[in-house]
Amino acid sequence: MKAAVVQPLPGIGDTIWHLPHIRAIAAHVGGPVTLVTKPRSAADQIFSAETTVSDCLWIDRNPENRPGKDEGLGALGFIARLRARRFDRIYLLHHSKTLALYTALAGIPERYGYGFGIQKLFLNRGPFLAPPDLRLHPFRQATLWLQRAGIPLQEGEPILPIAETARRAVRERIGAAPFVLIGIGSSEPYKQWGAQNFAALAEALLRAGWPRVLLVGGPAEAGLAEAIAAGLTGVVRAIGWNLGEVAALCGESAFYVGNDTGVMNIAAAVGRQTFGMFGATEPIAHSTRIVPIEPPGGYEKDGGTARITVDAVLAAIEAARGTLAV
Repeated sequence: MKAAVVQPLPGIGDTIWHLPHIRAIAAHVGGPVTLVTKPRSAADQIFSAETTVSDCLWIDRNPENRPGKDEGLGALGFIARLRARRFDRIYLLHHSKTLALYTALAGIPERYGYGFGIQKLFLNRGPFLAPPDLRLHPFRQATLWLQRAGIPLQEGEPILPIAETARRAVRERIGAAPFVLIGIGSSEPYKQWGAQNFAALAEALLRAGWPRVLLVGGPAEAGLAEAIAAGLTGVVRAIGWNLGEVAALCGESAFYVGNDTGVMNIAAAVGRQTFGMFGATEPIAHSTRIVPIEPPGGYEKDGGTARITVDAVLAAIEAARGTLAV
């Protein structure tokens, strides 16, 4: 049985959320699956040690600030690549009617999916979700579909393996001394806690006895990391690392604290206690490792994250101190 799973949401968090569902489908079909997803998901890096994902087939649609290579006439090339794989079965974990059409045009014999609206016309296997289910969070949609399909969900939350080579590489780069990991990356400006808050938090953690603080983020956060680390001894920058190594970095840390972002989801998935700033949007409670830190007055995209205080973050960490790795 040669099978593929389509998960086109582009975020790192989106990719992590769907790991239990991907594993369940792989167990159901009896072997590893191809993951059809967007390059921005970095799924090849995140799942470098995941045995249920054999490879990634990229689809370049709806990217930021440029036309997608697989849109318009470019879709013909994607359909050809899909057809060339000769999949027996494909699972579409999304409501996209366009992607469902592509799977039909590629001639895949068994096509499963949610079946919202006209998407159902291009799928030939049930079950299908009901229209009100379209309002559910993607994690809950996938969970509900598996339940209705009779595919057992072995894990209730994401559990991400770490490649031993990545662990060794991280240990060589950072040494053995304990450290706290602060995630400063942010996919949207309204989720960014800011340099001043992070600098105050790092200083407080160092004063509390944690010997080192590591700042983790993408290349876009290089300047932010510089501003946070300025004048602080014991702050190390881990900016722009491969996400396989970021997963290992999370696994080596005492705990993660930071913005609601993809690395937050990675940290929780590798088993670390994770303190996330949820100022703009409500957490989905997909992981028991994530401790949400919320603003007074409720969630709000305009200023919600800024209302989370350093004292509130420190209080949450202190309350859990006995459960943290050392």
